[in-house]
Amino acid sequence: MHEHGNGAFHIELLGARCRVYLFIFIMNHKVNLSFNKWHVNCLNNNENVLFGFAMLFVMLVDDDLARTAPLKQSLTNAGYKVIAHLSTTENLDVAVREMQPDIVIIDTDSPSRDTLENLCVMNETVPKPIVMFTHDGDIQKMREATKVGVSAYVVGNLASDSLMPVINAAIVRFEEVKLLRDELDQTRLKLAERKVLEKAKGLLMKEHSFDEDHAYAMLRSMAMTQSKRMVVLASEVIEAATKQL
Repeated sequence: MHEHGNGAFHIELLGARCRVYLFIFIMNHKVNLSFNKWHVNCLNNNENVLFGFAMLFVMLVDDDLARTAPLKQSLTNAGYKVIAHLSTTENLDVAVREMQPDIVIIDTDSPSRDTLENLCVMNETVPKPIVMFTHDGDIQKMREATKVGVSAYVVGNLASDSLMPVINAAIVRFEEVKLLRDELDQTRLKLAERKVLEKAKGLLMKEHSFDEDHAYAMLRSMAMTQSKRMVVLASEVIEAATKQL
């Protein structure tokens, strides 16, 4: 977070595809969320409705109960439901899997190596939007936190009426990254399946002296006859050829 004039703060949400900036004007309580292709207006028309959804469940993580009390109260006042308060990120993935919060909020002086590693495990197994409130403005820590799944890294104190826009922006960023990851996973899967098909075609071409089109047509016909996906049939062809070696 970088401080500007008139009590303005600049909070940067780092991401792989686009950079999201929030300019939170503490003095006049105006919030402008700007994205590089679209804008989101966070209107608190109903304190129990956030981004068109029902009340969100929040998991808090902080070993300082006194420090977390004001944050917990602000969340409750804003219409969130705090379903758990953990003192450590140890086994955080297990707690998230069991309690299924909509968002995880971590309040810490500075994210430790253990904290970042635990967040990495959570992000790989049960990913959720993560907001981290901290007093450590080191850019390297920001990068490390972002890599392990932190959607919003907020340095310094934040006015209670600015809490909802920050959380909503973190959720938007999380969904954006999740969509990119899903698309990447699909691309990788299609590439892997194509390699299997190509290998199976090569085996048929070699064994039966087929050309590529004939081998593909044979795979397709066999798959349709057996009501199997072509990649499944291709895998069986490869397995059968391997056993014959």
